[in-house]
Parts: sequence; C-alpha cells; structure tokens
Amino acid sequence: MSTDLSTTPPGTPGAPGTPGASDKLDREVLVVAGVVVLGAIMSILDITVVSVALETFQREFDATTAQVAWTMTAYTLALASVIPLTGWASDRFGTKRLYLIAIVLFAAGSALCAAATSLEMLVAFRVLQGLGGGMLVPLGMTILTRAAGPERIGRVMAVMGIPMLLGPIFGPIIGGALIENASWHWIFLINVPIGAAAIVYAAKVLPKDSVEPSETFDWLGMVLLSPGLAAFLYGVSTIPETGTVLDAEVLLPAIIGLLLIVAFVPWALARSNKHPLVDLRLFTNGTMTVAVIAMSLFAIAFFGASLLFPLYFQQVRDEGALSAGLLLAPQGVGAMLVMPVAGVLSDRIGPGKIVLAGIAVITIGMGMFATLDATTSYTFLMGALFVMGLGMGATMMPIMSAALQTLRGHTVARGSTLLNIVQQVAASIGTAIFSVLLTNGVKNDVRPSKDPVQVLDDLAGVFSSTFWVAAVMVAVVLVPAFFLPRKPPAEPVDQTALMGH
Repeated sequence: MSTDLSTTPPGTPGAPGTPGASDKLDREVLVVAGVVVLGAIMSILDITVVSVALETFQREFDATTAQVAWTMTAYTLALASVIPLTGWASDRFGTKRLYLIAIVLFAAGSALCAAATSLEMLVAFRVLQGLGGGMLVPLGMTILTRAAGPERIGRVMAVMGIPMLLGPIFGPIIGGALIENASWHWIFLINVPIGAAAIVYAAKVLPKDSVEPSETFDWLGMVLLSPGLAAFLYGVSTIPETGTVLDAEVLLPAIIGLLLIVAFVPWALARSNKHPLVDLRLFTNGTMTVAVIAMSLFAIAFFGASLLFPLYFQQVRDEGALSAGLLLAPQGVGAMLVMPVAGVLSDRIGPGKIVLAGIAVITIGMGMFATLDATTSYTFLMGALFVMGLGMGATMMPIMSAALQTLRGHTVARGSTLLNIVQQVAASIGTAIFSVLLTNGVKNDVRPSKDPVQVLDDLAGVFSSTFWVAAVMVAVVLVPAFFLPRKPPAEPVDQTALMGH
C-alpha cells in the first residue's frame, strides 16, 4: 500500500478528491493518526517536562542555572539541526522506516538520560534525544497529510495539534508530579515504555513504504543550514542569560549562524541544485508564503509569551511548579474543545476565516491578562487562559493546514519540514524577546523595598506591561491571516511542475 494517498487516481472509490467520497476521517486514517500523536506527545512533552526539573538538576549536579540550562538548549539545538534533513531522508528511506528510527533514537536517548551520572553526560544524551525528537513532528505531519488527502487536512492537523498544544500545558504538571513523587530520572524513564509501545504500534499500522529512486543529497546545503540554524538559535537562546543582544556571546554565534543561513538561500534556489535540503522554491506558492509569515509572527508572539504564564503564578502568586502547571490547564481544555470543530470548518469553508476568528479571540484573552495585578482573582485568570485556549484551537493548525492543502507528492514532506523549521526558530526568537522584556522590566521598575507587598505590586505591573506587548504582537497576525484562503481546498498545486524540476 503506497503511503502517498494524495496521488490516488481520482476515479478510485473513496479516493481523495473523488466527488461523493466521505470527508470524514475513516478508521484507517484514525489508526495512523494514533501512532503519529503518540510520537509527537513524546517529543513535545519532553521539552516542557524537563523545564520543571532545572532546579533539581542544579541541586543534584551542584551546577549553576546557566549550566543546567544546557539540558534544554542542547535538546533544542539538536532538534533544530535535524529538522532540515527530515524531508530528504523521508524521500530516501521512506516515512515509516525513518519514523521507527526516530522513535528508537528518542527512546534510547531517554534511557541514557535517566542513567546519566553527570551533567555533561545528561547534556550529551539530550542531544541524542533531540535528534530523534526533531524528526517525529515533521514526519508525523507528512504521514497524516498523505494518509488523509488534501480535502481532509484540516481534520488531521486538528488531531496533530493535540500534542502541540497540550504538551506545554501538561508537561509541567507531569514533570512536577514525577519529581515530587518519584525522582528526576522518571521524567526520562517514562519515555521508554511509551517509545516501545509506539515502535510496535507504528510497525503494525503504518503503511509500507514505497520509496522511489533516491534523490542526491544536498551536502553543501546541510553544511550551511544545519550548523547555521544551530549557531543562530544558540545565540538567540543566550540573550536571556546575558540580558542584551549586544553581548559577544550572543552576537558572535548569531551572526555566524545568520551568514550561513543567508548563504544557503542562493544555493537552494540555484538551477543546478535540483534537490535542495530545504526547498525554498515552495515560496512560489502564494498560500505557503502567507502561511509561513502568519506562522512566524504567531509563534514569536504566542509561544514567546507562553513562558510568562507559569512565571507569573510562581513569582507573583508564590505557586509551586505543579500548582502553576495545573492553573494552566484551562488553556488546554479550551483548545481541545475548539480544535476538532476548527479542523472540520477549515476543510469546509477554508482556513482563513477560522484563523481570523482564532487570532481575535487570543488577542482578547491576552488583553485580559494585561490587566492583571498582584491580587487578580484566579477565576478571572483561568477564564482568560480558557479564552486563549479557544483561540489557540482555531489558529495554529489551520495555518499549517492552509499551507499543506496546496501540496502533494514529495512536496508534502518538504512543506512540513519548512513549517517546522519556521515554527522552531520563531518560537526561540519569541522566548528570547519576552525573557529580555521581563528581565529588563524587573530591573527598571521593581523598586527595592522592605515591603513585600510593594515588591509584588511592582512585579505584577511588569508582567502586565509585557502582556500588553504580547497582545499587540498577536493582533498583528491578523494582517497575514486576512490573506489565507477562505474557500475549501481545491486540487493541490503540483509544485514540481511549477518549479520546473
């Protein structure tokens, strides 16, 4: 059975694009979606589960905050570096085979992390985890898109969005519970049985690979882009630590990374380069271009601001990591309620209208948070998080589906790779921006005082001001969202023909 169901002849009963074919997700697609969600949950949960263990790592390994932060940074850099390889590798080895390899790498890395006896070992094994985790999400998007066909992509992206949205919310809850009731080792050990189950599940239900003759590998592209992304993100991730963009530790790697990325662009577009590592010719597709711009602005604004929520609860309201995680749960509930409906509507009326509504709702929720102080009621705050969750469920995955609906064949893998790179880079930039805004706000506006109430009021004021910036940045996403398709997906564009390959 071919994995590329989007190229099934139109006359085939039930084939994508066949008039009268059911637009519901059939059992076969749902079974495939199950294994994809399982893999994505492992990868995305792991990022946020580890975030609550940093204080524990400091104690266990007698290390500084900056040193233990490498357990997060190493994973992110490895994840970003391997994403560009995923499109080529899925064409070369097949999506099923590569998906199984990615799960094995991730599970093995998790087991080794749990066995680490020093911080250096833990950081090294986090790199191995990141190499596996970086492939799981773009591969999962490719597998689901091909299985469902373009006219049902809104629905499958809604399924794929579940771990993407719930990971950052339930990660701290699970991490806090495991650390408090067992030990830090279990935040990694828990991935081993999940990984084993995912391997068996994937081997059984994913369609057999149908690999075409291999494309040549873009070695020069890999030498330019993967180290370029890693160096740039390293520089950006150092900004919160240094407190300024102008520090040499930020500027040197960021500039080197940018130069490598810039050098990749003409090489990727050169006529002599038939199979670039990341296919920038996809930007000849207007919908893809608009979706990438919308995704970039959204990821910077929303994922950057997301770090503020648990910090407010912990620093201003004196909540523990587990309590802060639980207080964020309404956001996940709101997203879960809307996401399936948004997926169906995105397929029926086009993603443009859905995304516009979602962004408007998130802006309202973020605006509610911008009015907080040190004593704002939890009912109000959790209501604002619920509102933002409703908007989130109608935003991120419809943006992705808008881009992927226009692709078919091998360009699906290349498109999902491009979207995941953009999201990863934009989220890192957003995190750095809001970390610096918050740090500088605390430095400038929180006055030393013997009165703890006054200090908390000042600190709450800094959070309020930063949330206003977030609300404005989210609202800006309305501009590109206005140009997203407002009609059901037509026959996908054959990008190969457009590009003259």
